[in-house]
Amino acid sequence: MDGQICCMVMRVNLDCNSCCRKMRRNILNMKEKHLIEKQQNRVSVCGRFKPADVAIKLRKKMNRRVEILEIEELPIHYEAEQEAPIVNHYKYY
Repeated sequence: MDGQICCMVMRVNLDCNSCCRKMRRNILNMKEKHLIEKQQNRVSVCGRFKPADVAIKLRKKMNRRVEILEIEELPIHYEAEQEAPIVNHYKYY
């Protein structure tokens, strides 16, 4: 996968329910975690990606202006802690 693990908050004009559904469908096709706040016209996306690439892709698919409000990059070791396998240390005799 490309990019580093980050969370990005964008402002997109989501004026109707069909716009929200279309945005949700586009983000799900990118396999990223998301949160859509329709009242505030904000979309939060978290995952491993390049923020500019996601914004450009959403801009093209939605045909709406996408404004990046905030980008938060998470440390690399954060992912390793989340996906660490559970090791059973019990010895059976």
